[in-house]
Amino acid sequence: MTRRAVVIGAGLAGLLAAAALTAAVDEVVLLERDDLPDGPEHRKGLPQGRHAHLLMAGGLAAMEELVPGKALGERLLAAGAHDIPLGSGMLARTPDGWHRRWRHPGPSMVTCSRALLDWVVRTAVLEDGRVTIRRGGAVALTGDAGRVRGVRVTAADGTDGADVLDADLVVDASGRGTRVLAWLAELGVAGVKERTVDAGLVNATRVYRVPEGAERFPLTVVQADPYAARPGRSGMVLPIEDGQWMVSLAGTRGGEPPADPDGFLRYLLDLPDPLVGRLVSGAEPLTGVHVSRSTSNVRRYVEKVRDWPEGLVVLGDALATFNPAYGQGMSVAALGAGVLAREVRRDGPAAPGLARRVRRGAARSVEAAWAVAVGQDVRYPATRGGKPGAADQLVAAYTRRMTRTATGSYPVAAALWDVTSLLAGPGRVLRPGVLLPTLTGAALPPAAEPPLTREEREVLRGLDRVGV
Repeated sequence: MTRRAVVIGAGLAGLLAAAALTAAVDEVVLLERDDLPDGPEHRKGLPQGRHAHLLMAGGLAAMEELVPGKALGERLLAAGAHDIPLGSGMLARTPDGWHRRWRHPGPSMVTCSRALLDWVVRTAVLEDGRVTIRRGGAVALTGDAGRVRGVRVTAADGTDGADVLDADLVVDASGRGTRVLAWLAELGVAGVKERTVDAGLVNATRVYRVPEGAERFPLTVVQADPYAARPGRSGMVLPIEDGQWMVSLAGTRGGEPPADPDGFLRYLLDLPDPLVGRLVSGAEPLTGVHVSRSTSNVRRYVEKVRDWPEGLVVLGDALATFNPAYGQGMSVAALGAGVLAREVRRDGPAAPGLARRVRRGAARSVEAAWAVAVGQDVRYPATRGGKPGAADQLVAAYTRRMTRTATGSYPVAAALWDVTSLLAGPGRVLRPGVLLPTLTGAALPPAAEPPLTREEREVLRGLDRVGV
């Protein structure tokens, strides 16, 4: 008897779920509404696709465990992605000053366009002949409140619900627009709690050609200030493939970046430090300004539902979405798929209790990322869906001291990198080697100016002359 899994959505979370399932089933069908490009090109159904994406070390490690063959990191770098060491390869201005750059590089992250990342992962996953993509959308789940047994899908002629794909396991990886709660209600399953925390963040992104001589200039970011009782505003220059810089602005409600090119540059230059604006003032723009507003944090607490049906797993943005400013969504999806892989390899796709174990395991990585994103977003004055309570205030006070200390303390900075890279849980920042300097203060003050090398200063002076 053929064992089949159906994955709803062929985005990154869906592809990773498919890779997770290949060790336990004979066939994985990926359902996808969009036409998927043949190369690293943007697609309509991914509203955040044109903005900055950071693949953290924990997420890449999880992906490489899932996808067989040549290491995924090697594939990405060969296609033009960049490896950015957090300790030495970044210029990062915090609300308390510039982070120092250290001899120890710390964990790395991979930067490239989302289109390139998706294409590399899709190519790697589809090398396994058991994975196929079917064009069409999910209309409903089949089965009952006790077990999901398949998916009702749009037929080739576009008729809703005309075809049924039976499955031993269904994975909903359909993203922010998931209809899983409505589908569950049709089966008689209710009680899934949702929470939305929306800082009203708007992303605006434009791609530039890297100026001659600036090819090795580090990733540069001016971070937002969640403690200033005013809208957050940030900007980033991100090196991506093909000799390009992706320049992304982000502003919370009341501080949104503009969509016109002149306003885009003014916003950059008006940030607390104009470095990002100086870098791109004389650079050649290759695109217009792309704006997106799909940035709220949304969490579906599926792990708390007592009577969840067997045969159904929810992963990726269908489970939880995060403000993209924190760069954790892709890594959380990869970690969730890793939980799925371990469970199906051990017991098979139809094992009793598998859905419960995956829900609980995936929720752990969601919880860590949620704490980072929501803990910051609730502090912006116009955020909807949450305000900091007494516990939040205590956590925020410690976090503020820690982030200030990290600008001049390598052990504290390394702990923050481990947590934000999803290499360690939040408990990492409470170890004695982090707790003590956080409470007593950093050995070194924050850098008042960007910690540029002599060569980087020369590059910046040359760019200033071009931008005049």
